[in-house]
Amino acid sequence: MKIQSQENPSLLIIDMVKDNFDESKKLPITPLAGEIIAPINRMIHAFRANKWVIVFSTDAFRSQDFIFKGRMRPHSLAGTEGAEIIDELDRREDDLWFPKPRFSAFFQTGLETVLREKGVTLCAVAGITTNYCVLTTVFDALCHDFKAVLLDDCSTAASRDIHRQTVMLYRRNPLYPLLKVCSSEQLLTDLTN
Repeated sequence: MKIQSQENPSLLIIDMVKDNFDESKKLPITPLAGEIIAPINRMIHAFRANKWVIVFSTDAFRSQDFIFKGRMRPHSLAGTEGAEIIDELDRREDDLWFPKPRFSAFFQTGLETVLREKGVTLCAVAGITTNYCVLTTVFDALCHDFKAVLLDDCSTAASRDIHRQTVMLYRRNPLYPLLKVCSSEQLLTDLTN
């Protein structure tokens, strides 16, 4: 579906990596993350049809990282198969991939520079988890003067309740319309108006 838009959007797909989909690890997010593959692929196809920027950004931690000094266990280690993007997503060679050393896709990745070079004005954020890496990426997009959209049907958390509470917290906010929470279908409708 070809769309005319005053915005030049990018789709940022966060942490859809093999470690998070490894059923042997029995992570609570694994089955929920499986449910967002189809809607993310639909967005990829719409963005590709309109020649809009598609970005994958994935955790690429070090085994001795500071963040593993708490309760979080090492995962998505840089250079391992577990830190690779899942095969079920329609990723192509010309899509961008930014491994990230922390939660936000903007943190020490060079993402801002590339988005500026491509004239991006809006970042639509999808992936996992809603209340951590997706949300920090949304806020960092705003901090770098991009409009930000949290795609509620293309993101998820460790439980449906955590996801629902997170999106409800930001659905009505003083930054609207610079920060919006909406479905992927609503975003595509918005981009046509």
